Amino acid sequence: MSALHVGLLLAYAAGMSAGQLLFKLAADSTFAPGGAGGVVDQALRLVVNPFFVCAMAMYFALSVMWVWILSFTPLSRAYPFVAAAFIVTPLLSHLFFKEALDLRFAAGVALIVCGLVLVVGRPA
Repeated sequence: MSALHVGLLLAYAAGMSAGQLLFKLAADSTFAPGGAGGVVDQALRLVVNPFFVCAMAMYFALSVMWVWILSFTPLSRAYPFVAAAFIVTPLLSHLFFKEALDLRFAAGVALIVCGLVLVVGRPA
């Protein structure tokens, strides 16, 4: 797998993580604690929330990017890179939302990184 392909796949994973942060911002700015308002009212507030709209636009663009990546990368080699988002998203949520991370998270990250190294290093 070329460095360019790895870079594109990591950019895709980073975009997925950014989208998750936007979804969290949408949730925090749309839904009041205690779930005030009916389901329809909450859904209407969500679909006009700028964070939600940006997240959906980003995921649409990422879907187009993913299909393009799959045009030159085997799915079996590309999909494991989605796991990079499982590393980046919690790190960003810790940074932006002060969510706690612990030693178990660090151990999980180490396992994910080992898996990615194995996938990237194997012959096509």
